[in-house]
Amino acid sequence: MNANLTTNSTLWKVVRDNLRKVFPHDVFRSWFEPLYVVEETPSAIVFGVMNDFTAIWLQENYLDIMAKNLCREAGRDMKILFRVQDKELQVPQEISSISQKQKKNMSGAQNNGTMPITLNKQNTFENFVVGSGNQMAHAACTAVVNTPGRAYNPLFLYGDTGLGKTHLMQAVAHSVLNKYKRINVVYTSTEKFTNEFIFELQKNNLGAFRKKYRYVDVLLIDDVHFLSGKERIQEEFFHTFNELFEAQKQIILSSDRPASEIARLENRLVSRFQWGLVADIQAPDLETRIAILDKKATAMHLELPHDIIEMLATRVSSNVRKLEGALNRIASYLSITKAPINSELVEHILHDLFFEEKTIEITIEAIQRKVCAHYKLSLDDITGKKRPANIAFPRQIAMYLCRLMTNRSLVDIGGEFGGRDHGTVIHACKTVESAMEHDVSVKRTIENLQKMIRQSP
Repeated sequence: MNANLTTNSTLWKVVRDNLRKVFPHDVFRSWFEPLYVVEETPSAIVFGVMNDFTAIWLQENYLDIMAKNLCREAGRDMKILFRVQDKELQVPQEISSISQKQKKNMSGAQNNGTMPITLNKQNTFENFVVGSGNQMAHAACTAVVNTPGRAYNPLFLYGDTGLGKTHLMQAVAHSVLNKYKRINVVYTSTEKFTNEFIFELQKNNLGAFRKKYRYVDVLLIDDVHFLSGKERIQEEFFHTFNELFEAQKQIILSSDRPASEIARLENRLVSRFQWGLVADIQAPDLETRIAILDKKATAMHLELPHDIIEMLATRVSSNVRKLEGALNRIASYLSITKAPINSELVEHILHDLFFEEKTIEITIEAIQRKVCAHYKLSLDDITGKKRPANIAFPRQIAMYLCRLMTNRSLVDIGGEFGGRDHGTVIHACKTVESAMEHDVSVKRTIENLQKMIRQSP
């Protein structure tokens, strides 16, 4: 490689950090982390890629968001180009060192069968705090370790982001690899499953793809809600599922919602996902949040007074990931400043997070009234039996927002809309999600309604 090529572009580092915050870890690691700059001018930036497929995939799927970030950070219009590089010269030192650093933070777990598997070494049962909101899911996962393929198959975990689904799935993978002498385990995300399928399809090599996923003892797939609307991938996943299930191999799936609420998911997949045990994970209660903070602080060798721990647990309640992030921010601040810890300092460090968490209690009635005001309807209109389009769709939007913005059950929501059943609420949510995907004006309307609902009682 020409020594003058720009592999340490400051502009790209900033853009790459922006993309890291936007995309899931697997997506970022697969498509953006390997990218490096081979040439940069005031009007263009050229990235080196491994092959033509990578260039085409980035151009068709991610070019727009890359370009917007690049132009914003540069303060001028810039073009993005991709150049296929010689494989021997593919990875500059900067990228190589990043990869090695990341590997140190990941367990180098090797399948006892034939395939390598990479897991976060912290995601074990020993590091998982059990509480009332995740007790059933934890018990099911430990049962699966004891009798893979027989206890609960498939095991379907669902819950909001940051509540521990990935932690539990990887804990299962760690445990079965440690417990059994010869076992093939594959843990991956739906995004990565999809990308691998497309890549092998381009190479006309689906045989290798199917061998990887259909001849395993334990298959763990994260974020299956991303199967929504992907007909060809759903077809492939359906046959993979059948092969493993009929061979009594263990399948564990996770989603941010029940299978029946995943929009544009084939009915045959919905039914199969519900064949075994479905376990939901709820937000942790105060006692569990305190226990999580205590355990993580101990692991970090961070001594915090109990009143600070309780303050964090009380003020950050929606998400375990945010809770751990708050603790990491405090630890980082203290390591730099060596300042004595107190509630005022914590308030200063986490003021933005506390502000985000401090939201009004949102009720079904508050949502109904905001939707009625926007569409100039009465409360009787959307809770009554009338079904003209000018009432039916706003009613569905109100149901969708209730499901999205409250913790009320489907039955409760249906009951507040004139005694409708949970199936009607599920149908409403799927209808609205589909409309948002196909009509940007619907998406904007719902985003505006969410803002209005959060801003006032």
